[in-house]
Amino acid sequence: MDTRYILTLCTTLVIGGALSTGSAHAVSKGVEKTQINDTLMTAKTKIALFADPRIKGREISVQTSQASVMIRGKVYSDEAKQAAEAITKGIDGVKSVRNKLQVVVPSKQEATDDKDGWITVRVIAKIANDYALDGAGVHAVTNAGVVSLSGDVSSLVISAQASSIAWQVSGVKSVKNDLTVKEKF
Repeated sequence: MDTRYILTLCTTLVIGGALSTGSAHAVSKGVEKTQINDTLMTAKTKIALFADPRIKGREISVQTSQASVMIRGKVYSDEAKQAAEAITKGIDGVKSVRNKLQVVVPSKQEATDDKDGWITVRVIAKIANDYALDGAGVHAVTNAGVVSLSGDVSSLVISAQASSIAWQVSGVKSVKNDLTVKEKF
């Protein structure tokens, strides 16, 4: 009876181990497939925005995470902003769209771009010089004095630190923290 019990236990452990390994492998494949799909959606969205004459796709950045697409940048009119959102929603597989586009009239855009460029440079430099944020994967973009932070960070503390540093740069009107906290296991 003891031998039968031990054999049953060993068989259960072997089968259970194989199933859990297969499940972990499937989860890993699922994450990999999601990343590939997100990259493909980003590329398709950028191409579609670039090809549409109603908007200037080169001035729009696209980020995709788990089929949720965020578009940022500057457009000349509300019509262009709405067109960009409609184009993005029309891409196969897109579940949701976060439209963070700002409408800036052409006459003001050049002056805004110059100022925003320098603000972005200073924010990125301050982030790079902070030892806690070194290699944290924080990206910054400035539109009309509003600094948008994006990327993946390891903790909420790092996310808050990045916002604090961005606020310290002169010319910053506000900070939008769109950083994603990815806990490392």
